[in-house]
Amino acid sequence: MIDLHCHLLPGLDDGSANMEISLKLAQEAVDNGVDFALLTPHHMNGVYTNHRQDVIDRTQEFQAALKERDIKLTVFPGQEVRINGDLLEAIDQHDILYADESNQYLMLEFPDDDVPAYTNEMIYQVQQRGIIPVIVHPERNTRVMEHPEILLELLKKGCLSQITASSYVGTFGEKVEKFSHQLIATGQGYVFSSDAHNLPGRKYEVREAFDKLKVEFGNDLAQRFEDNAKAIINGEVVVSNQIRPIALKKKKKLFGLF
Repeated sequence: MIDLHCHLLPGLDDGSANMEISLKLAQEAVDNGVDFALLTPHHMNGVYTNHRQDVIDRTQEFQAALKERDIKLTVFPGQEVRINGDLLEAIDQHDILYADESNQYLMLEFPDDDVPAYTNEMIYQVQQRGIIPVIVHPERNTRVMEHPEILLELLKKGCLSQITASSYVGTFGEKVEKFSHQLIATGQGYVFSSDAHNLPGRKYEVREAFDKLKVEFGNDLAQRFEDNAKAIINGEVVVSNQIRPIALKKKKKLFGLF
């Protein structure tokens, strides 16, 4: 099993604070059935900046510590990149890490409560560079929850999406859980990831999410989620889903007069 989004590197962002915590989280990942993990500290989100080479160096140190503790997790350097006005410059200056060595898949984050007005143009420019954005945890973005057509249009244009396992199993509340289910039901989900932090409610729940996915949507879709994660980290083609809009309930009109 492959985890494409987690915050295990020590001391780089709001994830693990030190090596001991990182090793504990890594063991939790293995206990959840995760064999490979893309380490994705926040980058360019207004609080944290984790340059490409720094992440590579810290990942090598972490892999050595995992080997010393005999924790069977293979890790790769990555970034959770916030969409921002300097993104294209960072890409062109080779300060961005991708999910794959062929620099094809970019783990792209929106602000928690917004999708910037320049998003469509920015993503178009990113795609013109041969890069496919993987939009991380859209199910927790309040603007996307209110206007799900925003994500739908981005997926139609060739983006992919990553749903956080904890969202789907209800850790972030019933509303997020329901929206995660709706995204999956309409073909708008491609992979699960842990987004594990050393924070309450941000633990590894990947196995639980896959067990639930098999019950609600069947083994074939669960296998496709795993295959998609493998394709992304290998830089291979991810076959587009057949996506459709989420059916929204119509609001009742006042007094039923019109």
